[in-house]
Amino acid sequence: MRESSTEDPGGEQAKITPPKTWAAGVPAVAHAVQYSLAETSPRRTALNLLDLNQTKGFDCPGCAWPDPDPGNRHVNEYCENGAKHANDDATTRRITPEFFARHSVSELGRASDRWLNQQGRLTHPMVKRPGRDHYEPIDWHEALGLLADELRGLDSPDEAVFYTSGRAGNEPAFLLQLFARALGTNNLPDCSNMCHESSGTALHETLGIGKGDVSLPDLHHADLVLSLGQNPGSNHPRMLSALEETKRRGGKIVAVNPLPEAGLMRFKNPQKARGVIGRGTNIADQFLQIRLGGDLALFQALNLLLLEAEEAAPGTVLDRAFIDSRTDGFEKFADRLRRTVSWPDVLAATGLKRAQIEELRDRVLASERIVVCWAMGLTQQKHAVPTLREVVNFLLLRGNIGRPGAGVCPVRGHSNVQGDRTMGIWEQMPQTFLDSLEREFSFTPPTAHGLDTVDSIRAMAEGKIKVFLGLAGNFVRATPDSDYTADAMRRCRLTAHISTKLNRSHAVCGDTALILPTLGRSERDRQSGGEQFITVEDSMSQVHASSGRLEPASKHLLSEVSILSRLARRTLGDRVPVPWEEFESDYGHLRERISRVVPGFHNFNARVAKPGGFGLPNPVNDGVFPTPSGKALFTCNDFEMLRAPTGHLLLQTLRSHDQWNTVPYTTNDRYRGIHGSRRIIMVNPADLRALGLRDGAQVDVVSVWRDGSERRADDFRLVSYSTPPGCAAAYYPEANVLVPLDSVADRSNTPTSKGIVVRLEPRAAAPNGPDMRTSPAGETVEG
Repeated sequence: MRESSTEDPGGEQAKITPPKTWAAGVPAVAHAVQYSLAETSPRRTALNLLDLNQTKGFDCPGCAWPDPDPGNRHVNEYCENGAKHANDDATTRRITPEFFARHSVSELGRASDRWLNQQGRLTHPMVKRPGRDHYEPIDWHEALGLLADELRGLDSPDEAVFYTSGRAGNEPAFLLQLFARALGTNNLPDCSNMCHESSGTALHETLGIGKGDVSLPDLHHADLVLSLGQNPGSNHPRMLSALEETKRRGGKIVAVNPLPEAGLMRFKNPQKARGVIGRGTNIADQFLQIRLGGDLALFQALNLLLLEAEEAAPGTVLDRAFIDSRTDGFEKFADRLRRTVSWPDVLAATGLKRAQIEELRDRVLASERIVVCWAMGLTQQKHAVPTLREVVNFLLLRGNIGRPGAGVCPVRGHSNVQGDRTMGIWEQMPQTFLDSLEREFSFTPPTAHGLDTVDSIRAMAEGKIKVFLGLAGNFVRATPDSDYTADAMRRCRLTAHISTKLNRSHAVCGDTALILPTLGRSERDRQSGGEQFITVEDSMSQVHASSGRLEPASKHLLSEVSILSRLARRTLGDRVPVPWEEFESDYGHLRERISRVVPGFHNFNARVAKPGGFGLPNPVNDGVFPTPSGKALFTCNDFEMLRAPTGHLLLQTLRSHDQWNTVPYTTNDRYRGIHGSRRIIMVNPADLRALGLRDGAQVDVVSVWRDGSERRADDFRLVSYSTPPGCAAAYYPEANVLVPLDSVADRSNTPTSKGIVVRLEPRAAAPNGPDMRTSPAGETVEG
């Protein structure tokens, strides 16, 4: 066992180099291997990587990008960040009870996210008791009894919230929602509330579905792929292999993003000779560097251009047969667009030139099959839902919904976040799902909608929530308004986290706090019924098995299914006729019950046993739109534009390259040329001059909310960077403190991390150069 250390190997003074113009290649392989070998042994590294994303292996805990068909799967079917994440979880470092005896909760709360993650795997259940500042060991029986007693003692089940991250598999996710609803609450916030809730809202309203309708072959055979508000080179690098195949088949790609991203410029596939010794593949045929929040105006202008092209050459542009037979609302939409689109407004909102938008129109007119992909760059805007409705309008105009090589593709950034929603992790599941639960398990689930993530934070702050249970994730660091959220969590009577590794949420806790350590994806899961596996659903609705073969990090670990089954049994007793012990013994029994509750999961056990699993049906691809009218809906969306007062900028938060969700693996972002620091803010050089600031200066970043309140992030270094004029970018979670809890997308309630009004306040220079501070955990921080 490798002992953890309080020394952070990072923290050197920030160094800025030119951004990269290509992604992956040999350096990606080298960085992945280097990081993996620093975490675990060569043998464990090799075992993990050979099992990663294989039909008899485990699903990458990172992004949700789909795997190729089993016959086309490479022996190295993973990306740089996937390899790092898998071996980060398989680290040989261990956090034992002695670690918690040495480090108080207060000290851990001041440590960096990176340092906390690097301490290793949690090995024992731990408890922080009221009035104490250290975690202590506790056995599983007492830990689950303590949590069960708190849940039974609530005045109402709605005084508890049950949060889920996408790291959880389908089986534990189904169990969690079953337990919560058997207890009597729909308070089931999840990470979807903070990422793709806007996608689900917009797609439900227009197409009657809450997810995408494309497959990998659709992407490969598309004539045109639009990549909106995403950085696949860092966040889901295997998408670049799919885009490379699109290009090989003659398809074109347009990238629309506020920052130039290396992966969307050129991709060096390390599995192919041209990616190792050649130049690789140029990905984007056109790059539109759009102003934050300008996507709605872009698609309104693009749709108007298509309408005008149809008027100039009737019958050659729009798919009138599709529009007339399969959609509603076209005439109203078209009339509204013709009357309201203003080119001066469009150009101001997008920061683009009209010729650029017309070039995009020409690419559309030359393409029969179009796929639109997007990620958080679109979903975390205030007007995200109308933006995505306008994207659907665009696809409907030329019949690019529900046919091969075309459609909508919201790209999930977390392994099973889509599967969790399918399994019932949603505070407002439809009545049909609740009715199925009642028929299968003979209890009546609550029907009142529960709390999503933002509303849960607000309820905790108001003292309405007494118990918080987190299944995976790092709630405190993933959520907005960091100081407010931390204060809200501390108002809980008890907080509990089912986790593999240490994170900030364990140090921001209620009067009583529990750490419930669980198995990682790459570890064997042995139960009384034999060795078990879980299942996951990817971004394109493929469901497949996941099973590890490493020995567990500790003999004291329980699986997520075991923890939830035992907790439910201890809490509910005989109140509901659910065979919790049977589910823990053999997950096949649980999947059998899922098959009778969740649509599309019939014969679950038999179908998932086949290599590659199975695909879930999508009614849109069968020509069925489950909307009230039975047709796809054109919508009318008001023009909106994000504006910042004079002397202010619009800020977006984003990941660095070497980062997985809230966990930075290093302090480097090598694709953007930023090394040694995460407390940086990227600003257009013209804006620096206009604000009287210099590249490399230290500033405090202050966000300004409409109620007059302000939030502050101190000690950020200015980096002159290619951002749209008037726009800036900084890393999350460090910049989450700047996002007000009330700043949410209309209709979806998603935090608006892509459009915060900020001002930059210069800091007085230290007399002898940069101020280098050291955190309590030993990390050097540039200030």
